[in-house]
Amino acid sequence: MQPGGKDHFNKNAFENFAKEQNKQKNIEKIKNTILVLSGKGGVGKSTVSVNLAYYLASKGYKTAILDLDVHGPSIARMTGIEGKKLPFTEDGKPMPIQVKENLWVLSIASILPNPDEALIWRGPMITGVIKQFFDDFVWPEIDFMVVDNPPGTGDAPLTIVQQMPNKIDGAIIVTTPQEVSLLDARKAITFAKRVNVDVLGIIENMSYLICPHCEKEIEIFPRGNVERAAEDFHIDILGYVPLDPKVIEATDKGISYIEAYSDSLAASAFVSIGDKIVEKLKAKKEI
Repeated sequence: MQPGGKDHFNKNAFENFAKEQNKQKNIEKIKNTILVLSGKGGVGKSTVSVNLAYYLASKGYKTAILDLDVHGPSIARMTGIEGKKLPFTEDGKPMPIQVKENLWVLSIASILPNPDEALIWRGPMITGVIKQFFDDFVWPEIDFMVVDNPPGTGDAPLTIVQQMPNKIDGAIIVTTPQEVSLLDARKAITFAKRVNVDVLGIIENMSYLICPHCEKEIEIFPRGNVERAAEDFHIDILGYVPLDPKVIEATDKGISYIEAYSDSLAASAFVSIGDKIVEKLKAKKEI
């Protein structure tokens, strides 16, 4: 039979059916899915994703981070798995990388041969690789999946919502105090509401700086913008995370900040935020 004939059609149909079945099995293994969104880059969205995931894993929840920032993946470096190869099942299917007990990560960075490689992809290719994360991979049983999205409201967050219809339990919006950051964060809130995803709340990252000498709070950015946004959209403020250089140090080393610096104010803020998110989801359904 020539390529494109009946046999070729039947083979493609079978492969597509098998992928769809595998996707549904994976989605059924994921009990709770949380989108982490931001309107613009540089606000610490991936930092929030990583520390939230470490918090959930530390509480005994089987947790996964799905890194959808295809053009600028950073989760692999931040969780210490950069350069590690993907594991495979006995029948040759790839799996997420287990970082530690109760924590798995899947990122395009684990597929690229070189961390300096630039993916010069248009939207359809981004959509395709996100679909492959469910069609071709085998996921373990997961209590919480934290989805780290790229900045904005484009292909990645829209694709994950479409791939998991009625399975997204909520979105977290990350911003910094500046008005220009809140301007874009408001768009992320609007996006979530438009695709029928509940906004669990907003997080103000880099909220203030603790003086290393007098331990007083230093407001390095104007304050009050996040409160106005929360009031305008009738959403909760999940917490204020101070600017701490040790957060960058921990993520650069690929270690858990909330474990290495558990007595810090920023770690306490992340833990408090994690507690609030779990309680919000418990109020919605059994976890």
